[in-house]
Amino acid sequence: MLFLYTLVVQFAGFLLKITALFSPKMKLFMDGRKVVFPILEQKIKRTDKTIWFHAASLGEYEQGLPVLEKIKEQFPSHKIVLTFFSPSGYEVRKNNTVADVTVYLPLDTKKNAQQFLNLVHPDLVFFIKYEYWPNYLFELKKSNTKTYLISGILRKNQLFFKWYGGFYREALDAFTYFFVQNETSKKLLQQLGKTDVAVSGDTRFDRVATILEKDNSLDFISDFKNNTLTIVVGSSWPKDEDLIVNFINSNTFNVKFIIAPHNIKEEQIQNLKNSITKKTVLFSEMETVGTSRDLSLQDFDVFIIDTIGLLTKIYSYADIAYVGGGFGNPGVHNVLEPATFGVPILIGPNYSHFAEAIALVNMEACVAVNNQKELDEALENLIHNDDIRQEKGHISSTFVQMNKGATTIILNHILND
Repeated sequence: MLFLYTLVVQFAGFLLKITALFSPKMKLFMDGRKVVFPILEQKIKRTDKTIWFHAASLGEYEQGLPVLEKIKEQFPSHKIVLTFFSPSGYEVRKNNTVADVTVYLPLDTKKNAQQFLNLVHPDLVFFIKYEYWPNYLFELKKSNTKTYLISGILRKNQLFFKWYGGFYREALDAFTYFFVQNETSKKLLQQLGKTDVAVSGDTRFDRVATILEKDNSLDFISDFKNNTLTIVVGSSWPKDEDLIVNFINSNTFNVKFIIAPHNIKEEQIQNLKNSITKKTVLFSEMETVGTSRDLSLQDFDVFIIDTIGLLTKIYSYADIAYVGGGFGNPGVHNVLEPATFGVPILIGPNYSHFAEAIALVNMEACVAVNNQKELDEALENLIHNDDIRQEKGHISSTFVQMNKGATTIILNHILND
């Protein structure tokens, strides 16, 4: 089965080369992998001690960052190698200052795994949440390298639990220890005979909790808000935006909106702006506004953020947050960032794969809406009722604070291992 799996990976690599001719994202995916081994040869010496962290994408990177930062503190003489599978993670964080080397993870063939591990020769390895690459794991097992899963989460429909998933189950033997998010994941691993498991929780809570310790001020957002009730729409997709724009265009409340779309392609941003009937400004137009005698940011009703990297700080100015993605697959984006600022949250209906979203909905800090009518009613309720807004916000922030501590559990175990 492992041989067949490797053949499939190799064939997928061939197809991706063809797809890259037509898809800019796939071109990044393939081109970035062409330079991985030369970069590693250049930046890592045989005498270097290294620690390898792997994240599927941006969300997993943010999730693993608290552990990465603490490990870096505890092992200052080691070089940190960070790999990403997806362009949406690598392209955003390729210039991070935490890791010493940041590259794409080469496709999971035996040859790639052997060459990668020969160049990196890590003392410790951390996989964040998921992404179980069998060839890499088998090679790690052969070298007896200490390998950890952090913030892991398992579900019954995964390949490990299929009758034909024997080689996948065997790959789990590479892990020295599993740090999982919940009891369900622990029990599923125990069904597979894995006893080196601890329910440590989700390190994302530690990550978002530290946001409060940072300077989250943005003068231009403060100027735009101008002490007016503000709804922040984060990581929105077109379906989210359709509903939000309908509300913006029809409401008569003294409310402002900040929209930070998930995709910031120029055509999509212009279509979004053109669909809004109220006074709207783009982040990229701020300089023009700043030099105009007749306009200032506070004169606008809607602010579209057509850049990346600002959303977390912008949530600190929200009175209400709508987190996008819940009308698509795999579902809603990060609800913990607005939650940590004590903000009531709205999302779309697809959130069943996200434990934190489920918990916030169950505690009524977060409202899931299925259509325009439900969105309008939920927003009107939050706009009109200060007490409800503050109560839901308080539940959100308390939820984050009560679930901190996963990083400490993980570090204590690893340092005493």
